[in-house]
Amino acid sequence: MEHVPPPAEELALLDRELARLDARRLQLLSRRSWLVAVLRPPVAPLSPPPPGFRPVAAPFAWGPPRQAAPATGARGAQNVLLGLGGLLLAVAAIAFTLFSWGEMGIAGRSAVLTAVTAGALVAPAPLLGRRLSSTAEALAAVALVLTVLDAYALHAAVLPDTDGLGFAAASSAVLAVAWAAYGLGLGRLRLPLPAAVVAGQFPLVLWAWYADGAAVAFGWALLVTAAADVAVASWGGRLAVRVAAWSGAAVTGSVALLIGLVTSLSAGGAVAAVGPGALLLAGAVVALSAGWRAPREWAVTGGVVAGGSAVAGVGGVLRTGVPWSWAVVVYLLCGAALSAVVRLRAVPRPVVRGVVGASVAVTGAAVLVVLPVVAAVLFGPASLVTDVWSGAPEGVRGAVGASVRWPDAGPAPVVLLVSAALLGAAYAARGRAGGPRTGWWAAAGCGALGLGWAGAVVLPVVVDASYAVAVVMGLLLVAGLSEVAVRRAPDAVAWTALGCALVGAVGTGLPALAAEPATHAVFGALVVLFAGVAVRSRVAAVRSVAAVASVLCALVVAGAVGASLGWSAPRAAVAVLVVPAVTVGLGLRLRAAAPTLSPSPPLSRPLSLSLSLEIAGAFGALVAVGLSVPDAPYLALVLGLCGVLAAATALRPERRPGAGYLAAGLFVAATWVRLGASGVADPETYTLPVSVVACGVGFLRRRGDPEASSWVAYGPGLAVTLLPSLVTAWPDPHWARPLLLGVAALVVTLVGARRRLQAPLVLGGSVLALDALHELAPHVAQVLDALPRWAFPALAGLLLLALGATYEQRLRDARRVRESLGRMR
Repeated sequence: MEHVPPPAEELALLDRELARLDARRLQLLSRRSWLVAVLRPPVAPLSPPPPGFRPVAAPFAWGPPRQAAPATGARGAQNVLLGLGGLLLAVAAIAFTLFSWGEMGIAGRSAVLTAVTAGALVAPAPLLGRRLSSTAEALAAVALVLTVLDAYALHAAVLPDTDGLGFAAASSAVLAVAWAAYGLGLGRLRLPLPAAVVAGQFPLVLWAWYADGAAVAFGWALLVTAAADVAVASWGGRLAVRVAAWSGAAVTGSVALLIGLVTSLSAGGAVAAVGPGALLLAGAVVALSAGWRAPREWAVTGGVVAGGSAVAGVGGVLRTGVPWSWAVVVYLLCGAALSAVVRLRAVPRPVVRGVVGASVAVTGAAVLVVLPVVAAVLFGPASLVTDVWSGAPEGVRGAVGASVRWPDAGPAPVVLLVSAALLGAAYAARGRAGGPRTGWWAAAGCGALGLGWAGAVVLPVVVDASYAVAVVMGLLLVAGLSEVAVRRAPDAVAWTALGCALVGAVGTGLPALAAEPATHAVFGALVVLFAGVAVRSRVAAVRSVAAVASVLCALVVAGAVGASLGWSAPRAAVAVLVVPAVTVGLGLRLRAAAPTLSPSPPLSRPLSLSLSLEIAGAFGALVAVGLSVPDAPYLALVLGLCGVLAAATALRPERRPGAGYLAAGLFVAATWVRLGASGVADPETYTLPVSVVACGVGFLRRRGDPEASSWVAYGPGLAVTLLPSLVTAWPDPHWARPLLLGVAALVVTLVGARRRLQAPLVLGGSVLALDALHELAPHVAQVLDALPRWAFPALAGLLLLALGATYEQRLRDARRVRESLGRMR
């Protein structure tokens, strides 16, 4: 019989054989290509095909098609060689000038430099005529270097007594003109003209340095250089010339404007600020002219630079007439004046967008300057949380604190309100024009609303209004913003209004903590305001957020009522639980009203509102539990009341699973806490009757609904007795209680296994195991003391080996146990 290998082995054999055949085939194809190239005769010139001739397609051949040999990089190699040659010549010329210059007489030196420089300058012309452009470029580069060396040699040998800076300024100007003329004369050379632009950056700067000019003089020298660069870049023909000119204009213009800005800010008076202001205005004109002819992106940049420079120049002069803290208002008004450029139709639109962008940038910078004042006003009263009801101050600044120098904070509301007016005008103009208010226009509307609200919040504190006026004004602002959120469609402005209303409620509520009547009045009004928003709004998300805010404010009111009555924190926790009780009732009411709602608004709206109310109510219940922790009897009462609320929530079918378990756990916890607070040594006297009644109710429940879970039917009743007994039996030194508890747990475990009930099996088995561990603990301790220390690592190692050897079996056993428990009820 023929041996047939297994499929896996046969597949491996086939793969190896195919790989060997592919390698052999590639080898043969390579050899064939070489033989064809050797035996191929020279190709004769092809005669034109006769009329009507049709080429025949080449026959099909195996293997990849032959590719023509890549063209050699002759041009690249030539450029590399010429570049290296020119570099070596330049190095040699520099070495000759620096080290061998003094060994020759004046005639010899002049003759050498003149001859070499003239030859290097003349040689590119015939080379260009012979179409050797790369060689001509290399020699032209050497010629430019030689002209620089000529200038150095002239100063070192002929004019040693002249000032170096002055000579350098004159030399750079002469070289710039000479290189430009040379480049224009030999138009096919690409290097001289950009080199002339680079050389042109130095004459004026070096001249200002030579003349010991002030900072403004340096700025003017740089600015004039930048203007010349802009002219060259705007009307220059070649790309390399334009790139060099734009780069020079960017560098020199930026440094000039920076000098003007620094000197303008440091000027002590109007006369001293005029010079830097003129420099900045001239820079704005240069930037504007640069953007006028530049491409779109660069035109926008030119407009931004022009607008910013104009604001810095004019504002730097005007701000000297006001205190330093009000300088931000001056710059803001100058920036606002830039928006008038929108009406100038002759200005290109990209430049207009740049100027408007500069106006927006100035506005944003002004807002950032006063933003710390807004933060101090909103969150400064947080310190009152630790000193509640310390007494209402005379002025509102007493409730905010001294984190800001208020005499210098006067410009803050002006800046905020002016910025809001500017953004609001832009938003309104967009609406009158009929365009969509999306993107940047929507951001303008949101910014106008937010900045206007911030200005109104800061204004009473800046003018140090009375405490009552500031609190009432804060409430009115919250009410107005809430009305905007209710009446508008769900757009960005509406959400901004709601967010400002929430932050404003915090900013108004914190100062109200200073006085008891203010606390009740302010937070009571906030409860009504946000409840009204939740009722009137037609947007589900707005309703939910407003409902949560109303519940949180109601929690503060409930706590304040308890404090006003003189109750302690644990006793006031009972009053706080009134708020979660109301949320539970509202949730039931909304669930009952859901089927009768009309199609608009949708059915999901009351359900989402109900969930928000329940979450806020659950938070209130946690607050109540936290307040009652110091007093165990009140803690037991609060836990029991929370269990009642959870049971009421479980009346809703969609909340029944989670709320039912939570109610059972809260009732059991309340029982434990109550027994511990009463110092009960035998909790079974109190818990056993409850367990019997609860298990009887669970039995009746299971008879009516066999599918009901055993945890719902028997879990609370068994836990009420088993768990407190286990806690009591653990420190008990006697044997009677652990024995009785173990017998009871064994009976419960056997009943659960017999009736296939999960709750009795798990609870009984867990209590039985812990009770047995309690009984065996002394003997285990004695055994552990008697064993040598090496026995513990050895036993651990044996246990790990046993588990590792039977790992899969243990997994199957665990999976089987889990499935068995899962099938129980």
